[in-house]
Amino acid sequence: MGSELPTSSRFFVLERGATHSHHDVEVDVVEPVNLGAGVDCPRCGGPIGMRQWLPPYRANLVLHGEAFGDFIVASGDDLLISERFAQSFRDEGLTGLEGFHPVEVLRVRRRGRGSKPSSSPHYVLVRACFGRAAVDLAHSHLQGAQPSACEECRYTHFESIHGFTLEPGTWKGEDIFRPRGLQGVLTVSERFERFVTRHEFTHLRLTPSEKYVWDPHELQSRPGAQ
Repeated sequence: MGSELPTSSRFFVLERGATHSHHDVEVDVVEPVNLGAGVDCPRCGGPIGMRQWLPPYRANLVLHGEAFGDFIVASGDDLLISERFAQSFRDEGLTGLEGFHPVEVLRVRRRGRGSKPSSSPHYVLVRACFGRAAVDLAHSHLQGAQPSACEECRYTHFESIHGFTLEPGTWKGEDIFRPRGLQGVLTVSERFERFVTRHEFTHLRLTPSEKYVWDPHELQSRPGAQ
């Protein structure tokens, strides 16, 4: 008999760490880059995911900080995590990441002051799954959002996010996932948050979903904004 999901759970948004931090590192594209098709909704056929990176998985790294971080946003939905992160994730039975393809780091460059590192950690390529959890539009703050025409993907256009919640009963227990209606927002469980804190993984930040803000045009600060 499987364990039951908590009746009330908090969720967090996973983002890359601050630029110019101690563990700031980014991926530099190595040509040629092979890209596959993106992910489409199985019901309406609309796009819900970016084109995926295909083998060979080769990359250059650009180190802005003093040390290499454990989490790097590569491109689209592709993520690089350190081998330490990947091994701990699997050892502790967390769920929601797919792939775990080794990445060959060809070269490391340094930006700014400091000596060039002699080596880098091993990284693997992962992607977060598309979860069943759905955004609760009635109790979220998505400015300009309209009811979705597709009950499966819940896609809706919106102008900004000022906190969101998930519909009760839709989350199936994944520790990291892309929710229906906000497939571009990496969302994680409380267990994932404790996992990150316990291991002190670097170059990422976690924001409670109800406090997450995405406002590229600063609409909320304009006169008359609600």
